[in-house]
Amino acid sequence: MTTLLLSVGVATSAQNFYSASEYGVQAGGAQYFGDLNDNYSFATIRPMLGVFFKQHVNPFISVKASASYAHVGFNDNLSTIPFNKKRNLNFQSDIYELALMAEFNFFRYETGNADHRWTPYLVGGIGGFYYNPYTTYGGEKYYLKRLGTEGQYAGFEDRRYSNFSWCFPVGAGFKYWLGPGVNFGLEIADRLTMTDYLDDVSTPYVGADKFPTDPMNPNPAYVLQDRSVQDTEPLGRAGKQRGNSATLDQYMFIQFSLSFQMKVYRCPNYLKPIF
Repeated sequence: MTTLLLSVGVATSAQNFYSASEYGVQAGGAQYFGDLNDNYSFATIRPMLGVFFKQHVNPFISVKASASYAHVGFNDNLSTIPFNKKRNLNFQSDIYELALMAEFNFFRYETGNADHRWTPYLVGGIGGFYYNPYTTYGGEKYYLKRLGTEGQYAGFEDRRYSNFSWCFPVGAGFKYWLGPGVNFGLEIADRLTMTDYLDDVSTPYVGADKFPTDPMNPNPAYVLQDRSVQDTEPLGRAGKQRGNSATLDQYMFIQFSLSFQMKVYRCPNYLKPIF
C-alpha cells in the first residue's frame, strides 16, 4: 500500500504542465493602402477590433484563428500628389475578416516559465473579408459599387467586382506573459488582398456621357464618378487615368492583444502507477 501511494505521488508531481490553447481579444488601428493612398500615408488610421483562438503546436509554433472588424478609408485631399488632389475622390468601408494564421516564435515561449517569458515572432496566413466602399454626397451615404462609378453598368462588365475577397496577412509581433496564463502582445500585419476595388477605384474613366443625368436632379453616379476640381477642364475624360489596376489594394492592422490560456496537465508516458 505504501509503495502504491508513493508511486502515485511521484507520478502526479512529475506531471508536465503545459498550455494547449488560448483565447483573447485584440484592438488597435487599421490603415488602407491603394489607388487613393498610393504614397503609403498613415494619415487615416481607424479603429479595429477582434477576437481570436490560438492552438499551440509547440513552444515555437502556434496556429491562430481570428475574427476582426475594421473601418478604413482615405481622401485625396490628404495626398501630397498633385494628380490625386485634383482627382478629389474619397471612400470609407467597413471590413469584416476571418483569418487563419501561423505564428513562428524566434525564441522558446512558455507562459509561466520565467526563463522563456517573451519572444518576437513572425506571422502569416490566409483570410477572407467582406467590404463595401461608400462615400457621402449632399449629406447622403452612397455605396459606390451599386452606382457603378467605374462603368460596370455602362458597358464595362469586366469591371464588376465582388464584395468578398481573399487576403494574406503577413507581419511580425512581440509577445510577453504578464503572469501564468495571461499574455500581452503587439502585432503589425499587412493584408495583401486579391482585389483592387477596396476603394472602388482601379481603371480609367469611362466618360461622363456614360452616366445620363438631369441638371435639375443630378444622377449621383454622374457626380461621384468624377469629382475632380474643375479648375480648367474635367479630369474624367474617357480613357484618362482614374486608378492603377497594375497593383492590388492592401490594409494593415496594428493591434494590441490580451489573451488567457487554458491549462492542461499531462503525465509523461514513462511514469505509470505500480499495482
